Amino acid sequence: QVQLVESGGGLVQAGGSLRLSCAASGSISRINAMGWYRQGPGKQRDLVARVTSGGSTNYADSVKGRFTISKDNTVGTVYLQMNSLKPEDTDVYYCSASSPATTYWGRGTQVTVSG
Repeated sequence: QVQLVESGGGLVQAGGSLRLSCAASGSISRINAMGWYRQGPGKQRDLVARVTSGGSTNYADSVKGRFTISKDNTVGTVYLQMNSLKPEDTDVYYCSASSPATTYWGRGTQVTVSG
């Protein structure tokens, strides 16, 4: 089992920045990728950014150039630096961790960008 705890969400004005953190614990040696997804009311959960154990990253087109995903393997934590935030970035952001067998999810953290 893997447990994920997100932090760093909040309210920010358009153009501002936030940094999300996700701390993983448990059987983290089996994790081969971690990522951030977001979901609004009545919408599907969409990929924001993802980083593999080898360091490869991919981003949703809507956040390229504004968001950066990074990880610290020594503490089992993944970060999402969000700059130039827009009102349309408002959502609940979920951390994920994937192993060969399954995907684990955090409880989510709310990000609200006021216009």
